[in-house]
Amino acid sequence: MLEWFTWVQLAVAIVGGMLAVILGLIGRRPSDLTMAFAGVSALLLLVQIAVTIASPLMGNEPTGSLLEFYLYLFTAFLIPIVAGFWALVDRTRWSTVVVGVALIAVAIMLARMNVIWFVQSA
Repeated sequence: MLEWFTWVQLAVAIVGGMLAVILGLIGRRPSDLTMAFAGVSALLLLVQIAVTIASPLMGNEPTGSLLEFYLYLFTAFLIPIVAGFWALVDRTRWSTVVVGVALIAVAIMLARMNVIWFVQSA
């Protein structure tokens, strides 16, 4: 896991999540902007999966449980995909809020993954 890449993912998820929640609460339906944040978050998480598969092979191992980390990572990867699918099927303002809450949940999970990888003691 690369720490700077995690901070980029956190920034995208937080900005996209807050924007989608605000836009949804003022009545906007899902748009290219809110769906783009969900798509970019999912893409960044896919890259993170590839990086974290290669990292232990190169000596960059987590300080916490690798299994717990991967469970968080794969779940976080699914969240924006499912929320984006929901927003495409249910084109109401509430689906925009759902996308926003999903991205905020991804940000929280990324923060926890950062702790598992870098902060915990073995």
